[in-house]
Order: sequence, then C-alpha cells, then structure tokens
Amino acid sequence: MTTASAPTTPPSPAASPQPARRRRGSRQRAWLPPLIVVSVLFLVFSLPPYLGLDPAKARLPIRPDYPLHYPLMVGHILFGSVALLAGCLQVWPWLRTRFPVVHRWAGRLYLFGGVFPAGVLVLGVAPVSSTGFGSAVGNTALGVLWLATAVAGYRAARRRRYADHRAWMVRNFALTLSIVANRVWLVLFLVLVETPPVAAVFGGDEASRIQTAATASVWLSWVANLLFVEWYVLRRRSSPARPASTCTTPSTPSSTAPARIP
Repeated sequence: MTTASAPTTPPSPAASPQPARRRRGSRQRAWLPPLIVVSVLFLVFSLPPYLGLDPAKARLPIRPDYPLHYPLMVGHILFGSVALLAGCLQVWPWLRTRFPVVHRWAGRLYLFGGVFPAGVLVLGVAPVSSTGFGSAVGNTALGVLWLATAVAGYRAARRRRYADHRAWMVRNFALTLSIVANRVWLVLFLVLVETPPVAAVFGGDEASRIQTAATASVWLSWVANLLFVEWYVLRRRSSPARPASTCTTPSTPSSTAPARIP
C-alpha cells in the first residue's frame, strides 16, 4: 500500500535547464557577430581623423582657450577604442568558459588599457562640451558611472564574487557601448528636429535644434543602455530556473553556489 502512494524517484530537475541553456547559447552566438561588426565599423569611421594628431581634422570643435582639450580628447578616443574591442571579447560566453585565462587577460586590457584611462581623461573633456550644458552634464555623469561600475566589477572579481563581477561588467560594457548608441540616437533626433512641427518650436534657430538633438542623444545613449541590461538582461538571467518545490535537498550557501550572469 505504501509503495504505490509515491513515486520511487522524484522528477529530475536537471534535465529541464538543458534546452533553455541551448537556446540561450544560440541567442548569444546570434548577437555577438553583429556587435563586433558594428563596433569595428564605428572605429573605422571615427578613428582616422585623430590618428594624425591634427586638431584641424577633429570631428568635434576644439576650444582654443583650453590647451589640454585636444590631447585629452585624443587619449580618451584611443583608450576608449581599446575598451570597445576588448569589451566584445569580455562578453563572449564561449571565450569565458573555454579559455578563462584569455578572458582574464582581456579583462585586464579592457579595464587598465581601456576604461580606466579613458574614463579619467573624459572627465577633462566632458565639462567643456561644445553642445551645451546639458550635454556636459550627461557626458560627465556617464564618465563617473563608467569608472564606478568598472571599480565595482574589479573589486568583485578580486574578492571572487564572480556573479557580482559579471553583473557589474555587463553594466559597464553597456556604458562603453553608449558611444555607438549615441551616434544612432543623434541621427534620429536630428531628423526629428527637422520635421515641421518640431522645427517650428525653435523658430528657425538651427544651432538650438542641433544642441537639443545632441543633448537628448547624450542622455538617452547611456540611460537606455543601462535600463536594457538591468531590466532585460540581468533581471531575466537571475530569475529562478525552476520552482522551489522541486528541490528535495537543502540549498547550498550562496558563497559556494556558482551563479550564471552573462
């Protein structure tokens, strides 16, 4: 009587995550190549005017009353380019799992050869933005958050809190990609401010239209990126894989259980 009332073995919870894991891996393989292509194309377009160290070829206006403006800008662009390319390697899950040593060295390059120097240098450039006070505040806030998330990610890795490390680095790379997103938003906003209903608000003031579009693109480029990774990537990845009722053994302490954050 008692043997027929309950199954001899509980349902295996280990079999269900496999299809989800395969689907997640296929999605990661799908978005990584376009990300690398877009990053490389962006650098091919953006870098050449600054490689010759000629201020006359700069895409942004250089302030003649601020001698450090151009050197700081060039340094920020060069180190930022390193961060953009190394960051693509950092968010590659296959590289992280198959070649952890390469992942670690790419991470050091990303932080110490990219984010940290570029973030410090941008704090000397952002406050003198050529597109007004709103852009200056937005770019300065971006620079501070860029450095802060990088420090948080590095400290988490040093303390072997790898789930926290991955979460902070996902946020940080979202801020790194804001420079690419900024160009997309800028084009969209420039088109928007040229439409008759919106252009009428500025009364024919072309400089005000451009400044408004630039300010909006600066803020949206990094705020939208952070919202995306926080509400979609990190929140979705940290959701429970199975109901708690399927667990038949005591849960392991959080310090020893491996966490999976992209």
